[in-house]
Amino acid sequence: MSHLRLATRRSPLAVAQAERVALLLQRHNVTSEIVLLDSQGDRDLTTPLREIAGAGVFAVEIQRAVLEGRADLAVHSAKDLPSDTPEGLTLASVPEREDPRDVLVGTSLAGLGPGATVATGSPRRRAVLLERRPDLNIVELRGNMERRLASVHERGIDAIVTAAAALVRLGQEDQIAEFLDPQWCIPQVGQGALAIEARSDDTLALAAAGALNDQEAWHCVMTERAFLRELGAGCSIPAAAHARRVGVDYEISGIMAAVDGSRVLRATHQGHLPDEVGRRLAIILRDELGGGELEGWSS
Repeated sequence: MSHLRLATRRSPLAVAQAERVALLLQRHNVTSEIVLLDSQGDRDLTTPLREIAGAGVFAVEIQRAVLEGRADLAVHSAKDLPSDTPEGLTLASVPEREDPRDVLVGTSLAGLGPGATVATGSPRRRAVLLERRPDLNIVELRGNMERRLASVHERGIDAIVTAAAALVRLGQEDQIAEFLDPQWCIPQVGQGALAIEARSDDTLALAAAGALNDQEAWHCVMTERAFLRELGAGCSIPAAAHARRVGVDYEISGIMAAVDGSRVLRATHQGHLPDEVGRRLAIILRDELGGGELEGWSS
């Protein structure tokens, strides 16, 4: 029986995700242990996420542990991964995906009175909420899920926005006040999915991780990551995309928005090749934006 070391962050959610991967591996006769690490994003709870988005602050230390041989597999929330995989690592699998939708905790959107305060660290969530409800007061929120949930009805916060998958994995589904329509509040790239990386030359770890791969989840996440990669690391405006399988094709919906919700672009594209579908959607949105002109959208 093989034995692998799984690197992940120390947060309760990250540990729950790694435990899920350990259980799946066990079903394939692979035992494992979890290696807990601190990420830059966990240590720095003061810098707004909009200033460090795309920098891999929740992933770099986990990836380094695998590259340096201190672990065999890296277990991530797929949404935390930068669009490009570091040299020496391979994105080995995407297990079955959880619900990708965003949710409100505390009260529903209709239940929020004029000027109510909603907390989120996500520029994307801020933008779509202000698009629909410009009266809302959106404040910054950082920290693990326990800290976020505890903030509801404290410091004047009426509700928070988070991912449904996070609450499901923590057994906290009862906290959900409303699921947000994914055609309006388009989920972040990779939201609800796990991503498992291994060293490119570690055939044992690659095979073990590959056995956990869900083909549909894999292709949908690859479609979304192609969208993100086409936009490039220099894209500083809120952008997101969510893909789903439609027959033999993949359909991806995407959004680009001004952070104050005053301008929002949405588009959908469908096709057979995941990489091309995601890349094409990014081009469509950039063209609609005006040939890639981003000034005035990020401030």
